[in-house]
Amino acid sequence: MAHLLFICSKNQWRSPTAEGLFKNQQLHQARSAGTSDKARIKVSQKLLDWADEVFVMERRHRQLLQQRFALHKPVTVLDIEDDYQFNDPELIALLQAALQEYLQ
Repeated sequence: MAHLLFICSKNQWRSPTAEGLFKNQQLHQARSAGTSDKARIKVSQKLLDWADEVFVMERRHRQLLQQRFALHKPVTVLDIEDDYQFNDPELIALLQAALQEYLQ
């Protein structure tokens, strides 16, 4: 089972929506976190070490991770701006398109 970590800023809308796509999936386990001090769940070295693959919503999230943590794996930028609410159908469609190889 692969561990997928999704990261946005405050861990309120984008990354929890991505995590939810994998809720009942047996091939992958997903978690989410945020880079902000105000994040619901803050990204940590422990979470990064847990993950087999790390996905961030914006390039700046990858930059923050590179500055703050020891990254020993690639980080995929999904290029999804902070324009969506939690479980917004358009956000779900963007995530499904970007993550289709993992959602099979």
